[in-house]
Amino acid sequence: MIIREKPGLLDLLLALRGSVLPRIAPTLAFFALWSIAIVWIDRTFFPLAHVNGSALALFGVALSLFLGFRNNAAYDRWWEARKLWGGLIADMRSLPREAEIFLPASDNRDQLLRLALSFLHLHRLRLRRLKVDEAAKRCLEKAGLPDDAGPDTALTVMNALLASERSEGRLDGFGARTLSARLSGMALAQAGCERIQATPLPYVYSLLVFRTSWLYCLLLPTALLGPAGWLAPLFTVIVAYTFFGLAEVTEELAHPFGLTGKGLPLDALCRVGEISVAPHLGETPPAPLAPVAFRLD
Repeated sequence: MIIREKPGLLDLLLALRGSVLPRIAPTLAFFALWSIAIVWIDRTFFPLAHVNGSALALFGVALSLFLGFRNNAAYDRWWEARKLWGGLIADMRSLPREAEIFLPASDNRDQLLRLALSFLHLHRLRLRRLKVDEAAKRCLEKAGLPDDAGPDTALTVMNALLASERSEGRLDGFGARTLSARLSGMALAQAGCERIQATPLPYVYSLLVFRTSWLYCLLLPTALLGPAGWLAPLFTVIVAYTFFGLAEVTEELAHPFGLTGKGLPLDALCRVGEISVAPHLGETPPAPLAPVAFRLD
């Protein structure tokens, strides 16, 4: 995630980090050359057909509405993913307090918390389709889980630990119900994130936006030949930047767990979980992750 506090005018105009401009620059360059060629042919060799601006304006309004709808759908996915991870962080903050109340055995209580941290990191790795990194490996070693474990494994071992405590009489019924509900909340958030990851926006949306945006920007110079003249390439590039830039932003928002500048900072969220649990394990909380070059992973 790109984090820039109070960007100034020059930052807004010139900043490239976090911008979609580098990714759509080849497309913009093509439309600049295309519109220059259209104007040059029209002015130098023979007049071209001038498309009626009203018809193209209606086309542009319809395209804008569809782009707005797709952007809203993508942002809803991104915001739902953020709320699910917010719920996970809330569970990570509540679990240690509840465990201290209901689990008298400190060793088992600590094991439960280490398993919860392992779950958080394994959940992050699965959503990003990454292998075990250093942060996750450290948590897995402390929890006694193998490197090839998944988030479901961590939840299963946590549940088995609570079941053992319950059967041996060290965990009463109310405590078992409370802690079990906490694990259910974590599993529910996990399932919600996996649903978002496994169910992308319909491909036809991307296909329709791509085709209609290209068609509109290819026709636009012919509608600007009369009113704009040699400024037609400038206006064409501005419109192309708006449409293709919004389409690119939408594509990134639709994948909230990706490693792009619009993806959620899952590493930082996992660190928040570690900070919340550390005092209950008798450990010094690690420092929060800070953005590097305005980027927080």
